[in-house]
Amino acid sequence: MSDSSNVRIGVAIGVAAALFLALVIISPILLLSVPSFFGGGGSTTDCGADAQIEEVSDTAGSDIPAEYLKWYKAHGKKIGVQWNILAAVGKRESDHGRSNMAGIKSGTNYAGAAGPMQFLISTWGGKAQIPIPSKFNGYASDGDEDGVADVYNPADAILGAAKMLKKNGAPENVRRALFVYNRAWWYVDQVEAIAKKYAKTGDIKVPPQADPNCDDSLVAAAPSDVVAKILAYALDQRGKPYLWGGTGPDAFDCSGIIYMAYRSVGLSIPRTTFGQWPFGVKIEGGAEQPGDLVFFNAGPGTGPNNPGHVGMVVSKGKMIEARCRLCGPIKVTSYQARDTIMGFTRPLQNPDVLEQLKKLQNAAL
Repeated sequence: MSDSSNVRIGVAIGVAAALFLALVIISPILLLSVPSFFGGGGSTTDCGADAQIEEVSDTAGSDIPAEYLKWYKAHGKKIGVQWNILAAVGKRESDHGRSNMAGIKSGTNYAGAAGPMQFLISTWGGKAQIPIPSKFNGYASDGDEDGVADVYNPADAILGAAKMLKKNGAPENVRRALFVYNRAWWYVDQVEAIAKKYAKTGDIKVPPQADPNCDDSLVAAAPSDVVAKILAYALDQRGKPYLWGGTGPDAFDCSGIIYMAYRSVGLSIPRTTFGQWPFGVKIEGGAEQPGDLVFFNAGPGTGPNNPGHVGMVVSKGKMIEARCRLCGPIKVTSYQARDTIMGFTRPLQNPDVLEQLKKLQNAAL
């Protein structure tokens, strides 16, 4: 081989090595848009996706009666629970109403459960059929709007089951919600296995706001570094239980998580909802931004201009909240559909907080 050939080969090897080195040291942000040649890769989470959009698998299409599938999807979307989880509960409890076991079509079984979703009559509302509207304590629902909440009617029972799962943690914490539905971990495992078979992807999707991979986008969109740190603290508390008067580290109430989130950056705001409401500068609805507070006419002690519940805005239409002891763990939820909003405030515009910020900035110099 000639000396010139050796030179050309050496140059080619040198260029290849340089290109490889460039790939190694290139910004991780740019690498997210480059196909992975070496396996692995970045997160595939679509932080703008709708967790309720899950295509029906061939298994689900052949196993679930059309009428039941319609209600699983409709009520799952309406309440905000994965339809395939609802369908899996219906399969496990009554084979979508096809089982001939006691309590499915009439009466109750040995445990007192009734209907295709196997509600205890006491949990349903005290009676198997309840006129709507009327006062009762339970999950009785009129899913087909015929004026009666009938525990044996699949449209009604599926809507009631969706409400119960939602209240106890779904769609974010599905396993907890299922455990409350039937307190056995083997039951939870069985339902999840069925739900995965019913989804075309073979998965149980969760909302983007429940996925830690999406936290970075929420924090990055914060209007300031201070707000970014406040959001980061609050988001880290997801999944922890509600505790009246709680300020962490293991549990919080609605105002406690906000109080501690602000305290995590060295800022002092009032401890309770009643104190936080007049403290922040009032903000017009639609102008709220991450770090602002949203107040509700709900909870004990609520009255005119005296909200009893508060959440913290994390993005437009979304807030993090510790709602109540029976409402599931701390999570990011939507506030736009709630009809009890009393208003928004911005604690960071309170004169005392502005002065605290100046002192923190001076101390950092």
